[in-house]
Amino acid sequence: MEAMAAKVLGLAVWVIPVLLAITFHEAAHGYAAYVLGDDTAKRAGRLSLNPKNHIDPVGTILMPLALYFLAGFVFGYAKPVPVRFDRLRRPRRDMILVALAGPAANIALAIVGTLLIPVVVLLPSFLGQWFIESLHILIIFNLILAVFNMLPVPPLDGGRVISGLLPPHVARSYARVEPYGIFIIIGTIMLLPILLRPFGLDFQPADYLIWMPAEFLYSLLLSIVG
Repeated sequence: MEAMAAKVLGLAVWVIPVLLAITFHEAAHGYAAYVLGDDTAKRAGRLSLNPKNHIDPVGTILMPLALYFLAGFVFGYAKPVPVRFDRLRRPRRDMILVALAGPAANIALAIVGTLLIPVVVLLPSFLGQWFIESLHILIIFNLILAVFNMLPVPPLDGGRVISGLLPPHVARSYARVEPYGIFIIIGTIMLLPILLRPFGLDFQPADYLIWMPAEFLYSLLLSIVG
């Protein structure tokens, strides 16, 4: 019972950073698209910083809760922002900018969180502990989200960037991967390590593709404030 209570209290530290991260990520996509000529996200109410406009029942609530209570960490996603790339003023270039806006928003949030760390000394000790834990979670979660989304697999942002950089005929072929992209990611990062473990192979692509780059950026940002 005490362990469950501790889990619930710990979850409270995660809620605000996770909602901020996914809300700013999606709103940034929508705002970038709006500035570049497509108002689809604006008409859908997706430029808002109100989390309820971006919540996906599975990706924002059920999956993070399940991961937290079963594995001790949180990851999630929001409803994708609708973007009509054909409405952008320069579709190929602007598709890249719209895709980069989400991870850029997460990096910006991580930087803001880092700069707020010195403020902790001004707070009462009971509030300071909660605040510092929330800031560290805000920083690392935003960095993980940014790194993950820059994996070069459609429909992730990195896949969109690659599609915008490739010659049109190659980009069209590359875009056909999109319906299977999430299965490729899950299979590579989660299932393949499990399948290879009985053969004595310690294959952990998530360490090299996500955790290590995020931890490097985390250490780099924290070095700013000592």
